[in-house]
Amino acid sequence: MERDKYKKTSVFLSLVLRHNPEAAGIRIDGHGWADVSELIEGVNQTGRRINQEILEEIVRTDEKGRYSFNEDKTKIRANQGHSISVDVELKKTAPPQVLYHGTATRFLGSILEKKEGLKPAGRLYVHLSKDYPTAVNVGARHGIPAVLEVESGQMEKDGYSFYLSENGVWLTKKVPCQYLKKVKRPEI
Repeated sequence: MERDKYKKTSVFLSLVLRHNPEAAGIRIDGHGWADVSELIEGVNQTGRRINQEILEEIVRTDEKGRYSFNEDKTKIRANQGHSISVDVELKKTAPPQVLYHGTATRFLGSILEKKEGLKPAGRLYVHLSKDYPTAVNVGARHGIPAVLEVESGQMEKDGYSFYLSENGVWLTKKVPCQYLKKVKRPEI
């Protein structure tokens, strides 16, 4: 039961740190950092109960590695997935030759047939996975999963930039259709 409470609090933290700091009455700086004491106070004012120990446990046990503290744990931020304009100080990184994007089959028409490619869809970046199983899991969150293979090595040669977040998610601004192909593999 305690684990479920933390999960709900983690979802709320994700909302606050990635999309809507006002939901907890806090401010986020230009690099996505929030003051930990201000965050704890703001979260508690919403009727949720959190303290430094619980916050550290949420960050430590988050299976997706969504959050990071600064060195002295006085600031916290989400590693990626923002819809608000922040610079989480990502370093441009050469990607592997192939990355993967998990989506739902219902979106394949607009991505491939309408030739829209991959767009950030309300976020700052398109999220890509380093392996097929991760992409399947991501796609399953949105419905019947579909996986697209991204020719990321060729994209980089053609001038597109890639970034690797703290928690291992590959990011880029967009993926045009010519760099995509649907993966036909059995589900894992």
